[in-house]
Amino acid sequence: MFFILLLIFVLIPVVELNVLIEVASAIGSWTTVGLVLFTAVVGVSLVRSQGLSTLMTVQQKLARGEAPGQEIVEGMMLAAAGVLLLIPGFVTDFIGLILLTPFTRAPIAKFLYKRMQLRMVTHGGFKAGFGPGQGPFGQSGPFGGQNPFEQNGNTFDGDFERKDEQSRSHHIEQNKSDNDIIDVEPLDPKDDQK
Repeated sequence: MFFILLLIFVLIPVVELNVLIEVASAIGSWTTVGLVLFTAVVGVSLVRSQGLSTLMTVQQKLARGEAPGQEIVEGMMLAAAGVLLLIPGFVTDFIGLILLTPFTRAPIAKFLYKRMQLRMVTHGGFKAGFGPGQGPFGQSGPFGGQNPFEQNGNTFDGDFERKDEQSRSHHIEQNKSDNDIIDVEPLDPKDDQK
């Protein structure tokens, strides 16, 4: 993991600087700066429009009762594309455009979604952030390692009774002329049984 982070934070900026220097020597430095700013502005507007269209697709699938898994992956890819397009440079802009374009984004999202489904089936779910097989409450979980649905003598039993509006614990009277509350008095428990 450390090697991947080192690769991302060291190799990508070195490649970006090299490409920026080469482009600036070919077309001029101010033209290169303008082109980088232009790609950032256009990229963010495209991310917004593609994000809205993906959101509409998610809502339509939810309305039909379908799971919008691939569309959620596409939404995450759009967020990554937005970040990549905002980073100054042509290499990150190119990767962001690949993630942004629908005919390249859809197959990548489908592949990633299938891999996530496969991981869920083979490994029994995602275990991100808390170590192998451990949740945020430790190994035992929030119920001390017990299944909360097992009946082992810790069952609480009670009765439920719905009461009407007249049996509240306080009685409020209103003055009919100016709608101000004039008196608040507690009711006797004997009054509830009338």
